[in-house]
Amino acid sequence: MFYYKDQSMTSAEEKQIDEYLILNKLPLDILLEVRDHMISQVAELQLQENLSFEKAFFKTKIAWEPEFKMVKYSVFYAEEIPVIFKKIAKAKNLNIFKKALIVAGISSILNWVFIYTSQNFETYKVIFKIQNSLFLFSPIILFIFNSKVRKYVKADYKYQGKLFYSIYQKNLSLMIFSIGIMAQLLNNDGKLTYLFLRHHDEAHITSLLLTLILPFLGYTLVAFGIINFLEHKKTLIKIQDFIKIADE
Repeated sequence: MFYYKDQSMTSAEEKQIDEYLILNKLPLDILLEVRDHMISQVAELQLQENLSFEKAFFKTKIAWEPEFKMVKYSVFYAEEIPVIFKKIAKAKNLNIFKKALIVAGISSILNWVFIYTSQNFETYKVIFKIQNSLFLFSPIILFIFNSKVRKYVKADYKYQGKLFYSIYQKNLSLMIFSIGIMAQLLNNDGKLTYLFLRHHDEAHITSLLLTLILPFLGYTLVAFGIINFLEHKKTLIKIQDFIKIADE
């Protein structure tokens, strides 16, 4: 559960915590989780040590200070982000990347199966085009049929103009990049790979490697983008109540 309100804490005090977390540039989904922990921690210090809100909040900020230290995560962010943001984002991205590799691996294996089972190159070329078209149009269709999520996809669309709505939001630009790669692959017919595997035809090594690597790279990026998009959408649903409350 994302939103927790401690009964002993006033709205003004909760707002101070919110403003502090917003200042530390946490995405809204992470902010809400940290907010719950921080409210509980402040309330616990007040109760156990008989402290005022200001003193308990100050001690809590000191405890959380290492997590808000700004660091680089240049793979996805040009600007520095808090340590806690980076740790969570790296774990989430790695999990998505592993799933994307599995999808790309299965698709690549199927491609090789099609090469060996097709009666001739013309048959394989049609299958190759269909397979790559699925990867090209799947993210486009997903985007079209999720109109309510569109504005939350833009990297410059932020909560109160300051925060990403989820840790997945910035990564969605990869989907556009992957669509570009798949569009280029559609102009390729996979002939070099077909001739090499079926007829052991020696091709220029650079060209052959490109025909083997680019599809796998494209499949991986598309799968990453789609999974990332779905996780972003799922997160938006979870935090929607808070967004509505905050916008009132």
